[in-house]
Amino acid sequence: MGSTWRLLVIAMPLCIAAVALLGWWAMGLAPATALLLGAALAPTDPVLAADVQVAGPTLEHDETDELVDEHDEVRFALTSEAGLNDAFAFPFVYAAIYLATQGSPTQWAAGWLLSEVLLKTVIGVLVGAVGGWALGQIAFRSRLQSLRLAERGQPLLALAATLAIYGLTEVLHGWGFLAVFVSALVLRAQERHHHYHGHMHEVIEYFELLLTLLLLMLVGVALADGLLAHLSWQGAAVGLALVLLVRPVCGLIALGRGRRHDTHNAGELGPRERLVTAFFGVRGVGSIYYVAYAFGQTDFAGAEQLWATVAFTILVSVLVHGATATAAMRWLEGARHDLEPASRE
Repeated sequence: MGSTWRLLVIAMPLCIAAVALLGWWAMGLAPATALLLGAALAPTDPVLAADVQVAGPTLEHDETDELVDEHDEVRFALTSEAGLNDAFAFPFVYAAIYLATQGSPTQWAAGWLLSEVLLKTVIGVLVGAVGGWALGQIAFRSRLQSLRLAERGQPLLALAATLAIYGLTEVLHGWGFLAVFVSALVLRAQERHHHYHGHMHEVIEYFELLLTLLLLMLVGVALADGLLAHLSWQGAAVGLALVLLVRPVCGLIALGRGRRHDTHNAGELGPRERLVTAFFGVRGVGSIYYVAYAFGQTDFAGAEQLWATVAFTILVSVLVHGATATAAMRWLEGARHDLEPASRE
């Protein structure tokens, strides 16, 4: 998890700051709009480049099987980053809203830090942990056979749990995305190798792909309807810079120098692995949600230009990362295979 936290705590704020600065300086956006652009484009979404995700839990019960390849640090770092960074990016979306509605940060920075960063994070973690534990007790250990869903392999618990925990956390003014992620970790930990996790993962994966396809189709319709009409060359340059320069550089800064050579040591990243991890900051449908949410809270200057830039960046990311994911992972696997004889000696 060390790589994940470095990507979240170091790389993501750097990306937000860099994109916000480019939006203000190169695109001429108002400070609040520029900050929203940086916050919206910060979260990653590896579902759009499936080859960089860890494999999901299997449907076979095998105590020797880890179910998820947690020793592939590249896949694990990218997948766990995508699972957590939604909650970590949302406070910056609120910072943009505060900047647009309340003016100077001196008037709201302290309240923002206490409420949006600290309090909502604590609530999200607590609700997620308690909810995940409660669901695990019901699904695996309930005295009522009808409630022991794990015995029947009823997978819809995953969808119901996601909606219930997210909704409850939002009602309690916490970060729903964070709560859902934590609840999944706690639920999994109670019966780590149970085949029921495979059933839940399968149904969630189907819904995820279906909703992603639907949203991308809507984006395609919007593109055909003239969404990119407000795209300036400066906005296109910012999108290209994020995908090809800003994220890779920030990722490499966050991951540090690492070790000199690639090995099979779990939890460590070699030069090639750090390069791939830094490069695959896939932008996806989450960015659309953040922009739509912020626009629903208040008005932002340059809204059309912001929408066009976000849509263009997602399009570039889908094409670039989707086209290179398979080749990049094969490149890593080839390097690891070449090192196997040496590692056995």
